[in-house]
Amino acid sequence: MSDLLDLYDFRCQVSALYRDRARAILAGEDAVETWQRFLDGRNQLFATHPQSALDEEQRRQFKALPYFPYNPAMCVVALLDSDVEPATFTVAMNAQESMTMTRAARLHFELEGQAVALSIYWLNVYGGGLFLPFRDASCPAESYGGGRYLFDTIKGSDFLPAPGAPLGESILLDFNYAYNPSCAYNSRWVCPLSPPENRLQVPVRAGEKNFSHGEPDPGQRHRSK
Repeated sequence: MSDLLDLYDFRCQVSALYRDRARAILAGEDAVETWQRFLDGRNQLFATHPQSALDEEQRRQFKALPYFPYNPAMCVVALLDSDVEPATFTVAMNAQESMTMTRAARLHFELEGQAVALSIYWLNVYGGGLFLPFRDASCPAESYGGGRYLFDTIKGSDFLPAPGAPLGESILLDFNYAYNPSCAYNSRWVCPLSPPENRLQVPVRAGEKNFSHGEPDPGQRHRSK
């Protein structure tokens, strides 16, 4: 039971980080200071929490997660199109396990001067939740080869409406907060990765970098947090 309570506490603390981020952004606080405070909180969880994605040996050696420098150009407003075919995808988490998710909406925005798009998915597990994975041209040399996440609401990571716009019309995508799935850190974890339609041809040099340049071993056991 203690492991389950620890997991509940971990998710509560992750949610609190995102609530503080939302409060600060909506209040117009300094973007870099808000981002750095968020990173400090995330580093603290990885270093000390019993539900850290890092194993015991990794936590002993851990100093900080590697991130690209904050880039304001990587914070964009995306138009949300919910009039999409709700196609269901089966995504592999490793050679033995898979899960399904359903396309819920399509986001349209510009990045590095190019018009691009990403899908938001509804995860068909647990109680369901919105999920935005992506892969970009910085993979695998600079960022994790399996791609990264912008949010996974089941796990407490969340998104923001664009300032002054209704939620159903647009949302704020800040790639400076892009983070690795747990399987990027060691082979204990299994993670849903990005479908082909969410693979960007532009490099996203913002957010979390590779934790290590080696790929995780097959045979992962646990669903990522």
